[in-house]
Amino acid sequence: MAGLTHAELLEHCLRKPGAWLDQPWEDDTVVKVGPKIFAFLGGPDTGSVALKCGATRAEADEWLARYPDDATASAYTGRYGWNRLRLDGAIPRDELLEAVDGSYAAVVSRLPARERPAG
Repeated sequence: MAGLTHAELLEHCLRKPGAWLDQPWEDDTVVKVGPKIFAFLGGPDTGSVALKCGATRAEADEWLARYPDDATASAYTGRYGWNRLRLDGAIPRDELLEAVDGSYAAVVSRLPARERPAG
């Protein structure tokens, strides 16, 4: 089954150890671990999520090649391996959830040890 709702995405993000919801910009929701964002959710009507999809732009471009209609390089952060993925397109639900997990893991791995969540 393809697709994921905004509510399901948010619930999955917040189940991660140390994850918390923030709204640093008006009507723009993000999920952080420690002080760092691992998912840009936007508002409930956004229909997409921006995630760290690779350590480099070249790695993240694999998403664009596989899902040209549903993945784009993120504005501002794209050069650092962030992509915006559509929630209701051709990207399978399991792959969207794995992308969230990968983004979380990438961000946690770069946190100083004292800021990493237990678990």
